[in-house]
Amino acid sequence: MLLSNAGLTFEVVAADVDERAIQQGSGLEEPGEIAALLAREKALWVSSRRLGHYVIGADQTLAIGQELFTKPADRGQAFAQLKRLVGRSHQLHSAVAVAHDGKLVFEHVAVAELTMRAMGEAEIAAYLDEAGEAVTSSVGAYQLEGLGVHLFERIKGDHFTILGLPLLPLLSFLRSQSLLAI
Repeated sequence: MLLSNAGLTFEVVAADVDERAIQQGSGLEEPGEIAALLAREKALWVSSRRLGHYVIGADQTLAIGQELFTKPADRGQAFAQLKRLVGRSHQLHSAVAVAHDGKLVFEHVAVAELTMRAMGEAEIAAYLDEAGEAVTSSVGAYQLEGLGVHLFERIKGDHFTILGLPLLPLLSFLRSQSLLAI
């Protein structure tokens, strides 16, 4: 959606990579480094199969300090994540990588800090009821661009970073390579 809204023409190709295995095998613990590694691996995997094309890979981690969160598998896990996040600040580390002919040519990591408002278990349950299955599609059990916005009291950071793609640095890189007219 972000690339389309910015007027880019592209093809979506899923990278057949095992993110958890890559993360575990890396030994990395820093959330931003993990996001960067996964974005790189995705871009490189597709790029090695799409020679001649610029390939964009992206990934995002959610952390409180060094404690990483993953997508909740079900409502119970979503409830537990939200209970852990309410009343606290957490960081979203969004990484983008661009590969060309199997080589990394650009990489950027941006961080946003979000503070959830304090809520009791009944409010968390009401949010989960309203949001439905969508809570399992995002780490942290929310989507800020939708109903999840009600969970927050403060946000520091770039909107695109929060949505999972540091778009402005990416567009700047693409322009530097004469890949964009504007």
